Amino acid sequence: MDLRTDYPFWLLDEGIIRSYPSLPHDIHTEVVVMGAGISGALAAWHLCKAGLKVVVVDKRHVGLGSTAASTALLQYEIDTPLTELSAKVGPRDAARSYLLCLQSISDLGKICQKLPEAGFKRRPSLQYASFKKDAADLRKEYKARKAIGISLQWLEKEEVKNKFGFEKDAALFSRDGAEVKAYSLTHALLHDCRRQGIRVYDHTEIKSVVEHRRGVELIAADGKRIKARKLVIACGYESGVYIPQKVQTIHSTYAIVSEPFENDHFWFRNSLIWETARPYLYLRTTPDKRILIGGKDDDFSDPRKRQKSLSGKARALESSFGKLFPALDFKTDFKWAGAFASTKDGLPYIGSLPGRPHTYFALGFGGNGITFSMMAAGMIERSITGRKDPDAGLFSFSR
Repeated sequence: MDLRTDYPFWLLDEGIIRSYPSLPHDIHTEVVVMGAGISGALAAWHLCKAGLKVVVVDKRHVGLGSTAASTALLQYEIDTPLTELSAKVGPRDAARSYLLCLQSISDLGKICQKLPEAGFKRRPSLQYASFKKDAADLRKEYKARKAIGISLQWLEKEEVKNKFGFEKDAALFSRDGAEVKAYSLTHALLHDCRRQGIRVYDHTEIKSVVEHRRGVELIAADGKRIKARKLVIACGYESGVYIPQKVQTIHSTYAIVSEPFENDHFWFRNSLIWETARPYLYLRTTPDKRILIGGKDDDFSDPRKRQKSLSGKARALESSFGKLFPALDFKTDFKWAGAFASTKDGLPYIGSLPGRPHTYFALGFGGNGITFSMMAAGMIERSITGRKDPDAGLFSFSR
């Protein structure tokens, strides 16, 4: 699958951080992780720290799939608002899903304390009402989040104007957000695990997976084989070929990054910014004094149409930004597009399928894919090491 256009900012900024050999011969291991993006790296890191022997394989270089194109805003807010999610899955499960996302940001921050190259930084988050009619629903969302213990503020029109400089009728301001460099974090996690014996193989395309009574066997395109006790599939949007039912809908999304500015202060605390409209516009800053804008999603997934749409979408993103911040002279330096998946309820799919007890999926679909991946890594590690997880059913394939 063609997951993105050729020139995402993070890849050009960081380059090929590290490369690994292809699978040299048949091997045995305790756990094999298929997919060396951020989801696979987090899963491998957790399993490695639990003392398991882990092998990671990917048909590309590490992090060169969707991870290189990730805009990496870390938010506890799920694409489906808490009020809507409560109607879909029930108030208890909806509340728990939000709180787990909130916890995952803190958990990731603790990991990144020893990985400074990951660029993890705490940021507040602002969600504004795109239109006046959205303010009433946003107020309901505010009350719902407060009711489950999430700390946030309600901002009226004047407060939005005073803090952020643009005019919107209402907004929610949350302190609990963060940003990270997903591509760098992926490499940092795998490099950290190599000290404990993890093996990583680039350019190793798996053509078939066979599950046996006591484990799994992966067969690569060149015929080499990997036998393992457990398998974690973390191939993102390409994982659908291993799932009998459709669990995702693929869209196209777009992002642009500005030229560097002279100053690194753009708006109140350089908060993450997003809106209530669907698809939503979102903004963040970068460590080198740039502004990143994303959104303008399309319902199609055809990579040729995505590429053809990119220039027009970049102009549309610039225009939307200009309406919010006319005083900031945004000049696009990088632009790219990528695949984006959604699910029926906005939640990830984590765990195993009936009849396949040795295979686990870490599928963090949606706008907060990294926080979902963090949750998946912990849940899968607990399952493989035989610990019961009371939240496992929230994201199961049978929900």
